[in-house]
Amino acid sequence: MTIELTEKASQKILDFSKTPEAQGKAGLRIYVQGGGCAGFEYGFSFDQEQEGDSVVESSGITLLIDPYSAPFIKSSIVDYYEDFRGAGFSVKNPNAKSTCGCGLSFSV
Repeated sequence: MTIELTEKASQKILDFSKTPEAQGKAGLRIYVQGGGCAGFEYGFSFDQEQEGDSVVESSGITLLIDPYSAPFIKSSIVDYYEDFRGAGFSVKNPNAKSTCGCGLSFSV
């Protein structure tokens, strides 16, 4: 499985990894859950590796993907944006049939 991080996303994850909430965690978990305006939404949190996780290294960062989320987000590109909408991560997902305008939710 491959997931790519842009340079902006990598830098922001490294910045967040220095916070107290991230200390001692194995990596950044990227997951999919029901919700959002298009049916599914992405989530991000620092976490420990769980049984069954796919562990992906991208730009020197350990990404953790659970078995449920893996087929939904394989081959995606994670970016970080700061604009008039605010700031956050967005996902360019080749597996999504449609996405919402913010890039945080999608349908399959």
